[in-house]
Amino acid sequence: MSETTGASREISSTTVEHLAGLARIALTRDEIEGLTAELSSILTHVAKVAEVAGTDVPATSHPIPLKNVTRPDVVADVLTLEQSLANAPDAADGMFRVSSILGEEQ
Repeated sequence: MSETTGASREISSTTVEHLAGLARIALTRDEIEGLTAELSSILTHVAKVAEVAGTDVPATSHPIPLKNVTRPDVVADVLTLEQSLANAPDAADGMFRVSSILGEEQ
């Protein structure tokens, strides 16, 4: 494992306590010990990946290209203003009338 990446260093319980303090997370001694082991394992795996992923391997965020699936817009018949307001509980000046969300009527 390469020491230049810094990923191969083992994490200490002091580091976990420090990070928990920064995140304002209360951890028990058992949780600190467990997280220390888990984070050390994660760093070891990251170091292994860093060994294989050389400069000739491009970084990727997704293994396959993402594509936004949309349908084409098609102009169709739309409701008239009168049709859209026909079943509204309350309408004024060609708009739906609703109560104020802040509790103050305008």
